[in-house]
Amino acid sequence: MFIDLDRFKNINDTLGHMVGDQLLRNVALRLVTAVRPSDLVARLGGDEFVVLMPGIAGKGDAAAVADRIIAALSMSCQIDGHSLHISPSIGICLYPDDGVDVETLMRHADAAMYQAKAAGRNNYQFFTERMNLAAARHFELESSLRGALAREEFALYFQPIMCTETRRPRALEVLLRWRRDGALVGPDEFIPILEESGMIMEVGEWVIRSACVQAMQWQREGLDVVPLAINLSARQFTHQGLVDSIRAIVAETGIAPSLVEFEITETALMQHGGQTLDILRQINAMGMCLSIDDFGTGYSSLAYLKRFPVRKIKIDRAFVRELEASTEDRAIVAAVMALANSLQLSVVAEGVETEGQYALLRSFGCQYAQGYLFARPLPAEQVASLLAG
Repeated sequence: MFIDLDRFKNINDTLGHMVGDQLLRNVALRLVTAVRPSDLVARLGGDEFVVLMPGIAGKGDAAAVADRIIAALSMSCQIDGHSLHISPSIGICLYPDDGVDVETLMRHADAAMYQAKAAGRNNYQFFTERMNLAAARHFELESSLRGALAREEFALYFQPIMCTETRRPRALEVLLRWRRDGALVGPDEFIPILEESGMIMEVGEWVIRSACVQAMQWQREGLDVVPLAINLSARQFTHQGLVDSIRAIVAETGIAPSLVEFEITETALMQHGGQTLDILRQINAMGMCLSIDDFGTGYSSLAYLKRFPVRKIKIDRAFVRELEASTEDRAIVAAVMALANSLQLSVVAEGVETEGQYALLRSFGCQYAQGYLFARPLPAEQVASLLAG
């Protein structure tokens, strides 16, 4: 059994190695209490652990141990005044079905662990031969990504965020695309690799700078430029130079701060607490709008809406998809609208694909909408005609 702690590096980078080391000791104790007396728990290094389980009768026995590990790590850990949440991604392989030597078994358990991460983290996966292909693909993409920026393989696409009253663009979400060997690689496949490897810092800065340069180009062409909504990942909030980098890009490009918005997920808000609050306050002080992306899918406290300087929330597409058929989703959207109105927040609905969804959102008082009903993500040259029209 191969165990990797999800997002441990974020905690280590944010709170320091001493807190990280205490957390690792706490995790080790919990692992020892979760497994059977006959099992061996060992730390490989970093945030990786292995469990050797002799006498396993089959997958059911291994799954029972994995379930106990997930449950044991689900409780928050109090360290130096911080309430820390950690979860495991677990890969499992069985001897002799999945390998007859240590090297093969470790490699296969590692491949299964990566599959657990791809499946959303905080779960376990049993090894299958197909995972070898997935692991090889992951390694291949990571190797290729390291030179993608220098080879100018990245491009920005823009999806309009429409005013529901006028049906005109009121902002553009900036989306990163990677063209590798002439074909687009899906963002769901390469962005997690950028974050895991730390490359998201450099690439994220490139996204911000390139978006601002593009906006100024449209402005020079006499177009009616709207704000650009740029995603910031949780990993970027561990970068001490983020605010200075944003400030330098604004000065360098000459863009008005009011034309730059940043989107951050609920999970990122919760993960870094005080550090995130400080960064968001500094960004807000520059005159840039902040919004919570995928609202309703994370675990944020509603108190955070009041505590953090956000001006906009984006309702996740999961609540819009069945809006016409689901009374529950309509009730949720109506409740979000009531909450937003009471806190004087603007609301964007994501994933709008039908006129029926659009009409319902308008009836709820939703100010902005985004989705394929209006436009798919577009390259810069196609956005110009949209802004001119």
